Amino acid sequence: MAVSFEGKVAVVTGASRGIGFGIARELVRRGAKVCLTARTEETLDEAVQALGGPGHAIAVAGKSDDAAHQEEAVATVLETYGRLDLLVNNTGINPVHGPVLDTDPGVAAKILAVNVLAPLAWTRRAHAAWMGEHGGAVVNVASIAGLRASTGIGMYGVSKAALIRLTTELAAELGPDVRVNAVAPAVVKTKFAEALYAGREEKVARAYPLGRLGLPEDVAGAVCFLLSADAGWITGQTLVIDGGVTLGAGL
Repeated sequence: MAVSFEGKVAVVTGASRGIGFGIARELVRRGAKVCLTARTEETLDEAVQALGGPGHAIAVAGKSDDAAHQEEAVATVLETYGRLDLLVNNTGINPVHGPVLDTDPGVAAKILAVNVLAPLAWTRRAHAAWMGEHGGAVVNVASIAGLRASTGIGMYGVSKAALIRLTTELAAELGPDVRVNAVAPAVVKTKFAEALYAGREEKVARAYPLGRLGLPEDVAGAVCFLLSADAGWITGQTLVIDGGVTLGAGL
């Protein structure tokens, strides 16, 4: 049976669609109350309704790397639910394609701000607001791009490598009461990753020993495991969720 999250409260960033929404949906299915964040209020409202409405989820719109938005979201969670047990740092951006050397410094800084510094800030706020005193669990959504060279999306890969390293540091610092882990998915069929497989999905999937690309629910189940008591002796780890693609020559 799936582990229950009854009585638990979670924040999932970047959760209006794709992997983030899949994670939020699974948390709600298992009994958690969830706060979704993303940039667009309209899509967040639609996501909340899809999860069953305010009885199961709330939403706070804003940019993940904006300090005021982070503060508002955490405050809203505490005002609404009175606790914050689980944090999923899912928001990520990849606004450029091409060699790392050609990446505009301002764009590189923005990628690092959203993909690395924002998860650090969200974790700091969750720890200060609730987890430092009461305990909790954090999962960062990284990528296999952070584990090896990722031609064309190299700066994104650099940021995800940094996020994986941040995970180990936070795990060492925040134990024993707060566990921090990460997941590293390969290509998951979402709007965010569409450019990596659109029009050639069958060809891309041939590189995967399990014969298909990922789905949001593939990541959601793994994230829920790492958040749960079943993973109570696991911290500082990155779980690769890749259909086996990293066993071979790659994408």
